[in-house]
Amino acid sequence: MNVSDIMTQKPATIRLNTTLREALELMDQVGCHHLPVLNGDNHVIGIISDRDCRTALNSPYIMRERWQDEELVNHIQVRMIMTPAPIVVAPDARAAEAARLMLQNRISCLPVMRDETLVGIVTRSDILMAFMTSEERAQKRNHVDSLA
Repeated sequence: MNVSDIMTQKPATIRLNTTLREALELMDQVGCHHLPVLNGDNHVIGIISDRDCRTALNSPYIMRERWQDEELVNHIQVRMIMTPAPIVVAPDARAAEAARLMLQNRISCLPVMRDETLVGIVTRSDILMAFMTSEERAQKRNHVDSLA
């Protein structure tokens, strides 16, 4: 199984100088926890996570109604709290390699790059869903084999 089989294609992205408020609103709107950060040439130069946002706000909450400091959320820019130069993976890499990279580096997502173009994002949840799906298929095969 390759990364391209389990990744989210065309992930939501955000620009370098966007505010933390806009990042939080986009994550809320899309229902994601990670946003690749793009520069003016559409190159991935960073990644921002909901954890980065909570840390910047010094809050365990990222839901809009719980933002504790409106001034802070409106003035912090993504570039100030993103992780620069994220570890990336190719779409034709094995899913197990993506899992190894995430575990080894203690990260929860990888931008998926074809050359310099962002084609997707793979997260821990994607890896877990792929594992569950493959387990279910194996159980069904075993059940069918036992009937034969």
